Amino acid sequence: MLERLAPPSGKDVVDVGCGAGALVRALTDRGARVTGVEISESQLAAAIEQDDGRGARYLVGRAERLPLDGASVDVLVFMRSFHHVPRGDLDAALIEARRVIRPGGAVYVAEPLAEGSFFELTRLVDDETAVRAGAQAALTRAGEAGLDRVATVDYDAPLTIAGLPGLRARVVAADPRRADRFDALAAELTEGLERLGEPGDRPGEWRFLHPMRADVLNAR
Repeated sequence: MLERLAPPSGKDVVDVGCGAGALVRALTDRGARVTGVEISESQLAAAIEQDDGRGARYLVGRAERLPLDGASVDVLVFMRSFHHVPRGDLDAALIEARRVIRPGGAVYVAEPLAEGSFFELTRLVDDETAVRAGAQAALTRAGEAGLDRVATVDYDAPLTIAGLPGLRARVVAADPRRADRFDALAAELTEGLERLGEPGDRPGEWRFLHPMRADVLNAR
């Protein structure tokens, strides 16, 4: 969807909230010059370790205070990360995104929607209904940050989970504070995987459709 709506190849791209760097690596392999941003060195450690000589750049920073020069990026990406920005900082994050993109550049925001079977499973650990709604509300105010919302596409992203360990890795990576609650709910989450998911191709795998919304914002 990113390649369709905001083609990154050959461009300077920043992945805000890059996590373990999977998207950074994928975009680098497709010819983009990529910078991954995370909130701490510990959050960046896995991404740096797995870079494997690709030459991507990794910086510590926050969406509302990006460690980047103005007009230095062609595409700024929030890949399932915008709703993790503190609610009071969402508008500031969009202002920062507007600051760092070049004329003709784009802000690409892909957000999970608060619906579907995978959401029903993960809300047992952390109910993100309010924060996801807050992210969508901020996007409707993007004009106040000098950005025009020029494209919106809803789609289902296929998601395969390798059992409870795979679910834990995904859920806790987004917020390490979830670990204790996840572990306390292990039995209930195992039952939820089997009840809400479809069997995957390998033993212990479960497939879900993950409703998403992608937005493209252009500078005014």
